Amino acid sequence: MRRVDIPRFPSDLLGRLRADPLRAPETIALVAGEVHGPAAAEWARDLRSRYEMSDRDLAKRAKARHAALARFGGAATGLGGFITYIPDLVSLLWIQSRLVFYVAAAYGQDPCAPARPAELLVLRDLYPDVEDAEAALAGTGRRLAYATLDKSLRGSRDAELFGSLLRFSGKRAARRVAAKSIPGFAVVFNSWSNERDTRALANRAMAYYASVPAAR
Repeated sequence: MRRVDIPRFPSDLLGRLRADPLRAPETIALVAGEVHGPAAAEWARDLRSRYEMSDRDLAKRAKARHAALARFGGAATGLGGFITYIPDLVSLLWIQSRLVFYVAAAYGQDPCAPARPAELLVLRDLYPDVEDAEAALAGTGRRLAYATLDKSLRGSRDAELFGSLLRFSGKRAARRVAAKSIPGFAVVFNSWSNERDTRALANRAMAYYASVPAAR
């Protein structure tokens, strides 16, 4: 079987998320911009220099690649059952955040531009528009992740981080999925659901970036 190298999130990211759990989506978006932006730009330049590809074809390649990464990542982290749920969510969000920057690059947007982390938050339905998301990233706006956080998850840092990550991933009811706590079955469940969610995000990102003028 061909080896699949799963993009690993920075070693200090979990610590940063636990230090300010209610700001987890904003933290991930900003760190993703720093790491994935330059990588996405290089990826798009390299493929365009070697192949004649439309923006959509390039985006579809990014979609397929990241769906596979999410599938293999879900299988790997599903082995531990519920105790792996927070790092599993962070890993999935890291892959999906990477996807958005790659799709932006595919459609001619500068993946290193300051607007990209804000667009990521909007694509995840955390903010209604880029302006609100940019204000939140700058620390001047209201954190909608907290405003929409289930009251039962407010209190302890781990619970709040868990809720923030669920909100960011779109898995509002994921904490109720009992199958996640069953080692073995979780491998299958994670693999399928992570790939499905990643493909759905790719479709949304492709529609969004196809509708805005390229910034070449």
